[in-house]
Amino acid sequence: MTINLFREKAPDDMAAAIARIPVIDVADAFSGDIAALETTAAAIREACLDVGFFYIRGHGVPEATIERAFAESRRFHALPLEEKNKLPLDQGNIGYLAMNTSMQKHSTVHKATKPNQNESFFISHDRGPDHPDIVAGTEFRGANQWPEDLPGFREGVMAYFQALNAVGQGMLPLFARALEMPADYFDADFSNENHATLRMLHYPPTEVEDNDFGTGPHTDNSFMTILARTEVAGLAIRLPEGVWVPPPLVEGTFLVNIGNMLRRISNDRFLSTPHGVLVEGNADRYSIAYFHSPNAYSTIRVASSGITEATPACYPDALYADLIREFYSVNYFHQKTHDKAKIENQYA
Repeated sequence: MTINLFREKAPDDMAAAIARIPVIDVADAFSGDIAALETTAAAIREACLDVGFFYIRGHGVPEATIERAFAESRRFHALPLEEKNKLPLDQGNIGYLAMNTSMQKHSTVHKATKPNQNESFFISHDRGPDHPDIVAGTEFRGANQWPEDLPGFREGVMAYFQALNAVGQGMLPLFARALEMPADYFDADFSNENHATLRMLHYPPTEVEDNDFGTGPHTDNSFMTILARTEVAGLAIRLPEGVWVPPPLVEGTFLVNIGNMLRRISNDRFLSTPHGVLVEGNADRYSIAYFHSPNAYSTIRVASSGITEATPACYPDALYADLIREFYSVNYFHQKTHDKAKIENQYA
């Protein structure tokens, strides 16, 4: 593959291809309207079967909260590198990830040979020093790292995290019904602080040589991703027929995609759609990806609705913490190496 991958494999009718990504209003379903829950879940099911991406509106997050999160992200990334490096990404993937220190080696849709040209700051639930998991040193349930001398940063970022966590929890009955399971099917797995990560990304214009990307083509390892973007383009997604399309900004919406965990739970019925980032031009790009997943110590199992005599479960039950650990070890340079062959073949 070359750096021109997105352009080389563009659809003949770009407008029609982009129109396949639906805009779904979740407001009535979030309000508790049972009829709306069913119709909205049906629309989500169709999107998950066809393209794996959709927009949501009516999510209830104030525009001011979103704007402040982007302002805080710009403030952080404008800090001197030596200040950001005081908050290095830890084994729980919380903290600062510098440029060229991650690679999409987990990807089965692209052979990554170059590190990603982005820098990121990761946070999760804001656990204090007396939190039981901090006291116990529980893996994947650690403490956030915060920059010094950046007043208001923590408050602005956590307000956004908490708002997105509420949206993610609100989506669970919709995904449960999209899978034709009871609306409360995911409640227990996402209780006691679900595994949630907010990633504030900064992409300088991509320095294009051979096989360079802001983020190489990949699928997400989360249950679902809720993405906010600014006006600088760069994202492309690969439709099932293999063509790449740039999803436009749609005012008042988040862009949602399902990840490998929901694909696994659906027994491969739902699409965990490949996507990547290439920033052309002279402007820096900022995006904020929120990853919503079950509690790390819950079991990921194929939903019974996807299992028939003709289609048995494609995956064994697995502790989510084990799957997280495997994914991190392949993609992030600071993590210890695990059995890469096993991991890279898992979603082939």
